[in-house]
Amino acid sequence: MIASLSSATTVHVLAVLFFATFIRSALGFGEALIAVPLLALSMPVQVAAPLAVLVSITVAVVVVIQDWRQVHFRSAGWLVLSTLFGIPLGLLLLKTVPESVVKSILGAFIIAFALYSLTGRKPELHNDRLAPLFGFTAGILGGAYGMNGPPLVVYGVLRRWQPAQFRATLQGYFLIASIVGMAGYAATGLWTRTVSNYFLLSLPLALIAVFLGHAIHRRLSSARFLICVNVGLAVIGVLLLKQGLQHA
Repeated sequence: MIASLSSATTVHVLAVLFFATFIRSALGFGEALIAVPLLALSMPVQVAAPLAVLVSITVAVVVVIQDWRQVHFRSAGWLVLSTLFGIPLGLLLLKTVPESVVKSILGAFIIAFALYSLTGRKPELHNDRLAPLFGFTAGILGGAYGMNGPPLVVYGVLRRWQPAQFRATLQGYFLIASIVGMAGYAATGLWTRTVSNYFLLSLPLALIAVFLGHAIHRRLSSARFLICVNVGLAVIGVLLLKQGLQHA
């Protein structure tokens, strides 16, 4: 029952989900590496992960409804389809390659890419020919460590999408990926009443965070948005590199 949830834990959960949802709504990514580690400080990961995915679905639904005309459906379709093929390889990677090695390499690559982009050098992809490669990589990382986001963000930067298109297209991808992930949690019994209770409690604040993030997003010019995205990528890269080195 909702009433039985710890008040201290509830306050922590609401604060984390509000902040993570705000970041996701403003930039289109980043909440996974914020929400799950912070939620895991006060609850089992088996609760934190599906809870974060439920909130992710909520954010994606709202953004896609708001900006569905901005979704690059062709890109999103290729990314989702190729992700499905990458997931089995990700599960194999999880069993055969040390997590510290993968996170360290990924973190270093993301930092290098972000710094390269921030210097003003902006490599560009003019079509979706490489979308399957980025989607496949996202599937590998998602299947192994639940980290679909970084390859997709790099792809969006390379495609030079406008802020609204960048945000909406990523949400179109995350909506489908999160629904599939939630189905997996349900099938394995990890979608529990506790998860649902925390989700219902967090929903009003999460919706407020979505609209606040949207308001911030609309005020960002393309140049400022690109800077924010690359800074966000650099932060994610540092976090991944730190995690990799800590577990080496």
